[in-house]
Amino acid sequence: MRDAYSVETVRAAERALMARLPAGALMKRAAAGLAAACAGMLGRTYGSRVVLLVGSGDNGGDALFAGAYLARRGAGVTAVLLSPERAHEAGLAALRSAGGRAVAAPSAAVEGAPADLPGLVARADLVVDGVVGIGGRGGLRPDAVEVWEAVRAAGVPVVAVDLPSGVDADTGEVHGVAVRAAATVTFGAYKPGLLVDPARGYAGAVHLVDIGLGPYLEGGTPVARALQHRDVAALLPRPSAESDKYRRGVTGVAAGSDRYPGAAVLAVAGALRGGAGAVRYAGPAAGAVTARFPESLVSAGPPSAAGRVQAWVVGPGLGDGAEAVQAVRDVLASDVPVLVDADGLRLMDAGQVRSRTAPTLLTPHAGEAAALLGGVPREEVESARLASARELARRYRATVLLKGSTTVVAGPQEGEPVLVNPTGTGRLATAGSGDVLSGLAGSLLAAGLPARDAASVGAYLHGLAGRRAAPPVTASDVAEELRRVWQDVADGPR
Repeated sequence: MRDAYSVETVRAAERALMARLPAGALMKRAAAGLAAACAGMLGRTYGSRVVLLVGSGDNGGDALFAGAYLARRGAGVTAVLLSPERAHEAGLAALRSAGGRAVAAPSAAVEGAPADLPGLVARADLVVDGVVGIGGRGGLRPDAVEVWEAVRAAGVPVVAVDLPSGVDADTGEVHGVAVRAAATVTFGAYKPGLLVDPARGYAGAVHLVDIGLGPYLEGGTPVARALQHRDVAALLPRPSAESDKYRRGVTGVAAGSDRYPGAAVLAVAGALRGGAGAVRYAGPAAGAVTARFPESLVSAGPPSAAGRVQAWVVGPGLGDGAEAVQAVRDVLASDVPVLVDADGLRLMDAGQVRSRTAPTLLTPHAGEAAALLGGVPREEVESARLASARELARRYRATVLLKGSTTVVAGPQEGEPVLVNPTGTGRLATAGSGDVLSGLAGSLLAAGLPARDAASVGAYLHGLAGRRAAPPVTASDVAEELRRVWQDVADGPR
């Protein structure tokens, strides 16, 4: 499990640890880890050229001390100081003592003596971003933008210190210009912005350096969590010797229409790969479903007449006719867990959702989420994924799986960490992929997983299947890969 903590929690842990260490020891720990990561990226440290972009805070101090370590190993290190008068004194002294040098950024240089920033970064092998730390808010300031544009134009790989300057550590939001790094070296704990887009897209490969914060974070609640292989493996439903199809769970699927029979087929495909013992399909696409999956139990009547189920999936490809409206209402009136997706999200009655006593899982993409939030711009949802998922969960008293570049899962319980899926891929941006995910997560619900776990495990497996399917990927390919992905995760590391 990767736990991501708020800036406030991390700062409190740092203060508690620093109180037990000699002055400056924690910064030197962080800088040593940063220098090691930089050396790894360089391959050969001796004779390499490194440029440090140094702001006025501790983030700049980390960069300066790391630069000193690299200079002692033979690198040519130059620090570009955005605020020379406020640069970290001890870090700057260490860099100069090790043979490094410091120059002022163009906007901070005395008149007539600006740093040749374009030439400097053009000759560099690596740039270290130590402009703004985890306490920064908003995009880069104009003087920092000027420096970043020179680096970007040179195309030199960038290592960010703790997180890329200009992104929001707590929310993953990016307001304005921000540094795009090839890698980010973060200290002590993950920050939510390193797990959630859009900020995640600016971080590159994330490397966590252990600086001893662990014991001081134990009392804090993570803001976000990303499941790993072993976490998912522990949650997978496994049949026992006493299992039958009903004990394993029966998934009901109310999906598809005369116009969109494929949505029903894909949702059933996902459900059959999700660990439940059987799938009951109720709807007008019964012929298409049985032609592809003869093991399915089908009926053409309303969902309530389909027979016993342990969870329902409703919505994919339903359309918007009277029968579709009734199917959604019928499913939401049941006393079993329900997953609502696609057309079901448009057709559901908010009051009926809020009044349910059994778990409800909503699975919108950003556009659907924007509509459910009262018609806010889609871009607002995409730029604030954590806040949007939390607000949907609060407003509808349901668990919400918000699909997208980072899939996030928020529960209705206030204070719970948001679960972040680390396996997402652009390959899943294909018609019908969401229908497969709905069936898969619905089947996990029927198998007995709580809504948050069913959503998170479903998203994790779905992402892996998308990654492993041979391109160009179709939804059917994703469904087919789920069997192998499930087995790989269940077997664990070899």
